[in-house]
Amino acid sequence: MNVEISFRNLEHTPALDELIRKKSERLSKHFTDGANINWTCWTDKHEHTTSLKINDKTKEFFAKAASDSLYKSVDLVISKVVQQIEHDH
Repeated sequence: MNVEISFRNLEHTPALDELIRKKSERLSKHFTDGANINWTCWTDKHEHTTSLKINDKTKEFFAKAASDSLYKSVDLVISKVVQQIEHDH
């Protein structure tokens, strides 16, 4: 899996990078090694938003979430994508 992480209006810290990569690994069992996972994280005023786009051959998943914490937003996005994957199977 290829994981790409982008940050806008937000510092790209090693802790955030590690968190997102670990969360992405949880999804690896559902995709091939060639899957592309693109994370985008940003802040707008007091809202932390995360979007996740996954492309794997003929499958594509997308989720977006916002909350008062980037960590919460990442967890919300993972939950949404897992629901989409389970619905797809």
